[in-house]
Amino acid sequence: MKKRSLIILIVVCICALIAVGQNNRKKQKAQAEPSPSPSPTWESLGDVKFQKGPTLGELGTTAKVKVPDGFVFAGGNDTRLIMETMQNPTSGRELGFLAPAGEDWFAVFEFDEVGYVKDDEKGSLDAEALLNSIKEGTEESNKERVRRGWSTLHVVGWETPPRYDEGTHNLEWAVRAESEGKPIVNYNTRLLGRGGVMEVTLVTDPSTLAETLPKFKTMLAGFDFSTGQRYSEFRPGDKMAAYGLTGLIVGGGAAVLAKSGAFKWIWKALVAAAVAIGGIVKRIFSREKTA
Repeated sequence: MKKRSLIILIVVCICALIAVGQNNRKKQKAQAEPSPSPSPTWESLGDVKFQKGPTLGELGTTAKVKVPDGFVFAGGNDTRLIMETMQNPTSGRELGFLAPAGEDWFAVFEFDEVGYVKDDEKGSLDAEALLNSIKEGTEESNKERVRRGWSTLHVVGWETPPRYDEGTHNLEWAVRAESEGKPIVNYNTRLLGRGGVMEVTLVTDPSTLAETLPKFKTMLAGFDFSTGQRYSEFRPGDKMAAYGLTGLIVGGGAAVLAKSGAFKWIWKALVAAAVAIGGIVKRIFSREKTA
C-alpha cells in the first residue's frame, strides 16, 4: 500500500513539473515575441499639431468647419507639412486637414481668392471635354513629379461626372486615376463664396468610397463661410473671377495660365495632381507601423 502511494506521489510530482515547464516556456515565448503595435492614427504623424473633436476648425478668416467627436483637425501650416510628408506639392493655399482619427481617409481644405465665380455654366458642362483637359494637364504635371522623384499620376476616367447644386452653390466631381498600378479616387468639392472658392478634396481608397462618402458629406455639412463671405452676400463692385464652373473643374487658374503661356506651371493649379496620390494613406500608416 505504501509502495502504491509512493508511486502515485511520484507521478503527481512529475505532472506538476511538466506543467511548470510548459508555463515557463509559454512565458518565455510571450516575452520573445513583441506584442502587436496599436493601430496607427493621424495623431502619430510627425510633428503635426492636431486638434481633437468636438471643436471648431478655423479655416483662416474665411470659414469654419465643425470637427466631430472622433475626428482630428490641423491648420494650414500643418496641412502643408502633411502634404509634403505624403509627397504632394503644396499650393500655399491650404487652410485645413480633417480626418477620422482611426480611419484612413481625409479631406483637405484650400481657399482660392479668385473672386466671385458666376455659375451661368451650370447647364452646359461638357463632361467629355473636361475629362480630356484634366488628362492633358495631369500628364503635364507629371514632369514636375518626375523632377521631384515622385510617382507619376494618370487619369483613367470619371468616377462621378461634374454636378452643380444651385441651392447650395456647391460643385462636385470625382476622377478615377492610377499611380504605380494602384487605383486612386479624388472626390472634389468646390464651395462657392463671395470672394473665392473653398476647395475641398476627399482622398480615400476607391474600394471604400461608397462607405466613406456619406461620412464625408455629413462632415461637410458642418462647413460655413464667415459672415460677409457667403455667395449670397455678393455686392456690385466685388472682385469677379476670370473663369466659371468649367475653369474650376479643369484646375481653376489653369485656363488663365494656358492663355498666358505659362502652361509649364499648370501642375500647381491642378488639384488632381496636387492631392491625388497612389496609396498614400496606406504608405503613411505603413510607415508609422514600421516606426
